Amino acid sequence: MAEFNEFFAQGMAFLGAGIAVLTGFGPGIGQGYAAGKAVEALGRQPEAGSKIQSLMITGQAIAETTGLYGLLVAIFLIFVNGL
Repeated sequence: MAEFNEFFAQGMAFLGAGIAVLTGFGPGIGQGYAAGKAVEALGRQPEAGSKIQSLMITGQAIAETTGLYGLLVAIFLIFVNGL
């Protein structure tokens, strides 16, 4: 039976944290796409600006949660030594 190697476990935690941080790419792309579409809609209907803006900000806040969850997982993996 293999021994528990503390350095291997810490290295795997750091590797997992690096992978978890990659979840920031999805929300970034999605928010950029949403902002672009909101600007297009604003160009077509300038009178609906406040409604478009509030819907865009709400959608971007929801999209950002996945990136924040990935960041929290990375922080827990790096700083919580519960192994």
